[in-house]
Amino acid sequence: MSAFVKFEKVSKVYQSGDVSVKALSDASFEIEKGEVCVIVGQSGAGKTTLLNILGGMDTLTSGHVYLDGNEVSKFDNRSLAEYRRHDIGFVFQYYNLIPNLTALENVEISSQLSSNYIPAKRVLADVGLADRMINFPAQLSGGEQQRVAIARALAKRPKLLLCDEPTGALDYATGKTILTLLQRESRDNGMTVVIITHNSALTAMADRVIRMKSGTILSVTRNETVVPIEQIEW
Repeated sequence: MSAFVKFEKVSKVYQSGDVSVKALSDASFEIEKGEVCVIVGQSGAGKTTLLNILGGMDTLTSGHVYLDGNEVSKFDNRSLAEYRRHDIGFVFQYYNLIPNLTALENVEISSQLSSNYIPAKRVLADVGLADRMINFPAQLSGGEQQRVAIARALAKRPKLLLCDEPTGALDYATGKTILTLLQRESRDNGMTVVIITHNSALTAMADRVIRMKSGTILSVTRNETVVPIEQIEW
């Protein structure tokens, strides 16, 4: 039985004029279905490049990427668009909400992409926004906007939820609320969650920890004792 997510000797080289910049170098790792995986490293470690390749938003230079038995790195543009639409949920540090749609409408747009969606009202209630559904993004705090973005990502029940510094723009308490929600999705619904962060304290919540530096994978470890979010300090 092969792993749910598999990176096999993945490299990414960006060409800038005559200069080649290696963003990823022979990156190999596996993630099992239903795990929370935290990828940690400083700025420039290659975390975002790795996430974008896994999410079908960037292509690799060499190597192979698999999700759920399918080789994503062989997909053409049309297949990649379908993959992003149906299999992947994205939570970015910046929320990318549509400003002239309400919180509910922002989430409904996502749920319409899936036949197996969670109703928008239910998922907004799950993230604690039952009383903010008809508000527009400008009427919401940063933490509330982030929760709308997470509800939007969850609504289509993606196979894989990718989170880029999901607490980076949040206060401490809201950040903990968001991470608790992500951990619960993994535990209760078997969703595979990948979080990239420079905050090494978050590794305590992960089933699997991948440490990166300068485009290379330093280590891949499994946490035998996962710490509940409320017990983590940073």
